[in-house]
Amino acid sequence: MRDLFDMTGQVAVITGSSRGIGRAIAHAMAAHGADVVISSRKQDACEEAAAAINADVGRAAAVAFAANISAKDALQALADFALQRFGRVTALVCNAASNPYFGPMAGISDEQFVKILMNNVVSNHWLIQMLAPQMLARKQGSITIVSSIGGFKASTVIGAYNISKAADMQLARNLAAEYGPAGVRVNCICPGLVRTDFARALWENPDILKQATAHSALNRIGEPEEIAGMAVFLASRAGAFTTGQSFVIDGGATIV
Repeated sequence: MRDLFDMTGQVAVITGSSRGIGRAIAHAMAAHGADVVISSRKQDACEEAAAAINADVGRAAAVAFAANISAKDALQALADFALQRFGRVTALVCNAASNPYFGPMAGISDEQFVKILMNNVVSNHWLIQMLAPQMLARKQGSITIVSSIGGFKASTVIGAYNISKAADMQLARNLAAEYGPAGVRVNCICPGLVRTDFARALWENPDILKQATAHSALNRIGEPEEIAGMAVFLASRAGAFTTGQSFVIDGGATIV
């Protein structure tokens, strides 16, 4: 039982992992024995995150490779780098996302809507297409998409973002059905409000934070490290019988 969460020998690629939830996931996976590829838009930010993780875990577990998720060739370069460096990728975490618009759907431009769908859904599809074949060939692997509780809810201000996150859940279900016979698992993590730069506007102001957490069972914001454990579960032997699911980690916000 003590080895259920061991990731020794695994190689994980995590997008959007220079900070926030992605960085916490990379750190946790490295701490559980995996080698991890840190990726976000800026190489210096990736290298800083990798160095900090390596210093904490006491080994060269993390390497850095910058890639913009909006560019298919950049994602291909990321996939190629990971496979050339390690020979395989056993765990993929599609965490990076964007939300360039805040307001009602009536006011969103075509360019903004398309960007949200491309960065939050299509880019995940691209990277999965690039890395899934070698998992399927080995008949083993884990793919995790970081969605959001927004995918379950309506919103008058982040509706397009929520649409993209609902689509991520369906992407995971479809791929779980396709890849399951080959032993490759696909799941979603759906965080609630977490203290990240991405959600800074919702927690930096005390009044907004109080309003945002008032109706959650735990009455508080989450921390990135509190999402990372689920990612380790899904990529390790502990989650070996788990696929096609969307796991809500929100402090009880959706139950009240």
